[in-house]
Amino acid sequence: MSDYIIFHNPRCSKSRQTLALLEENGITPTIVKYLDDIPDTATLKSLISKLGFAHAHDLVRNKEAGYKTAGLSAQSSDADVIAAMTQYPKLIERPIVVKGDQAVLGRPPENALQLLD
Repeated sequence: MSDYIIFHNPRCSKSRQTLALLEENGITPTIVKYLDDIPDTATLKSLISKLGFAHAHDLVRNKEAGYKTAGLSAQSSDADVIAAMTQYPKLIERPIVVKGDQAVLGRPPENALQLLD
């Protein structure tokens, strides 16, 4: 198993670019296709913490249709935002690269280089 995990959407160009950048640097991450293997509440809380985000809303794609459907706003509680992300995984910002207790968003893809040894 790899020391690296990428929460990946193969249809997303930034996600594909981030994965390619990792592979170019000799890293074969564990790939989690989060739209198929939806992260649970505990995983999302862990990712938010590893990313250093103060609020769950910082991990949300607020222009996705599910955002409005879920009734979210910038004032929504972390519990409500996380619940919405488990119901509408397209709301999760992507890609997320994890190594140990650290994580970065691959926007831009070069952010992933911060996790290299």
